[in-house]
Amino acid sequence: MSQRLQGKIILVTGAASGIGRAVASGFVAEGALVAFADRDTEGAQAAAAAAGGGAFGVRMDITDEASVEAGFAQVTGDAGAGGRGLDVDVVVANAGVQLFGQDAPIADLDLAVWERTVGVNLTGTFLTVKHAVRAMLARRAGRGGSIVLTGSPTGLNGEGRDFTAYSSTKAGIHGLGRTVAATYAEHGIRVNTVVPGYTETPLVTAISGDERSRAAIVGRTPLGRAGTPADVVGIMTYLASDEAAFATGALFRVDGGMTTL
Repeated sequence: MSQRLQGKIILVTGAASGIGRAVASGFVAEGALVAFADRDTEGAQAAAAAAGGGAFGVRMDITDEASVEAGFAQVTGDAGAGGRGLDVDVVVANAGVQLFGQDAPIADLDLAVWERTVGVNLTGTFLTVKHAVRAMLARRAGRGGSIVLTGSPTGLNGEGRDFTAYSSTKAGIHGLGRTVAATYAEHGIRVNTVVPGYTETPLVTAISGDERSRAAIVGRTPLGRAGTPADVVGIMTYLASDEAAFATGALFRVDGGMTTL
C-alpha cells in the first residue's frame, strides 16, 4: 500500500460491516488510525481487531445525540478522562438503513417506517456531521478536515421509486453535504458525497438473495455487475487524503454507470 493516509485520525460510522467496514479497513491499510464506530459494539471491535494497525472500536448509535457525542469524546477527549486525546482529520458518515418490505410508494408508506428511516439516515447523518464539524473546529487549530457522506442513486433519479423514505433521506444527505461544504469551506473543512450503486452488503440481502430482483438491478447497471464494498474504498481514500484538497461540495458516483441511464 502507498500509505496515502499516514498519520491521519479517521472515524467511520457503520463500520461493523459492509461498505463501512471495507472503507475503514482500507484506511488502516493506508496508514491511518481508524475508529470503527457502530451501534454494534462487538462487531465494531471485531472489525477493528481484524484490520490491525491500532484500529479500535467505538460504540455509536447515530440516532442518539448523546451517543454520537460520547463516541467523538472517546476519540478526541482528554486521555485522563477516558478519551484518546486525538484530533480527527476525517469522518465518514456511512451508517444507514433501508427497510425492505416496509418502505413503499408514498400512498402505502406507514408513518413509523418513514420516521425510522429518517431518524437513522438523515437525522443520524446530521448528528454525525454536526459533531464532526465541532470536533474539527475545536481541536484542529484551523487545519480543517474532510467529511465524506454515503449517498445513493435513489437520491438522484427514479431508481428508488418503491422506496420513498430511503430515497428521500438520501436526497436530503446530498443536500446536507452541499450546504455544510459551503458553510465551512472558509475553515478548511471539505465535505463530499460518494454515491455507490447497487452494492452487495448485508443491507441488501432482500435483493441479492432473490435471483429475479438481483438480475433486474444488475441489468440496469451498464458495467453489468453488482458493486462490492471494495469498489467504494478507492474514492473514499482519495477524498480522505490530501490529494483531494480542492474537492468539496461534490458528488462522486461509483455506480457502474447506473445514473447515466
